[in-house]
Amino acid sequence: MAKGSAKKVQPNGDRLIAQNRRASHEFELGKSFEAGLVLVGSEARALREGPADVSEAWVEITRGEAFVRGMRVPPLAHSFLGHDEKRPRKLLLHRGQIEELMGAQDRERMTLVVTKLYFKGGRAKIEVRLARGKKLFDKRQALRERDASKEARIAIREGKRGKG
Repeated sequence: MAKGSAKKVQPNGDRLIAQNRRASHEFELGKSFEAGLVLVGSEARALREGPADVSEAWVEITRGEAFVRGMRVPPLAHSFLGHDEKRPRKLLLHRGQIEELMGAQDRERMTLVVTKLYFKGGRAKIEVRLARGKKLFDKRQALRERDASKEARIAIREGKRGKG
């Protein structure tokens, strides 16, 4: 593997390619769905060899089919026939899952955000989550709660050390 492209192996054996860390800060995340990706050969190799970016990726449902848009898979440098790095890629979901996603988008005004891109059993998968955008107040509140819990953990840790 090239320098800096070491992939993290998850506890369940999956190999993480890319993760959208900003999603939890920008959105209230809901139910998650695992979807397969329809890739061309050079894209599959590129995912195995180099970094991908899902920080700007979202899912769009068109005519009963789901597509991921905004996901960046850089082409291989040595590839003769490359691929468009930001092309829409079809998702492999069951009909019921697509209908559930469409319903959440229409009724509850939710967004479909890509949170992870990984290999599972040699196949590229993405994790799609239902999400609702946070207001600025909600983001500040989440930061306050995170800081308070961090301070509490430190205080507990230091309290245990002082008694021993």
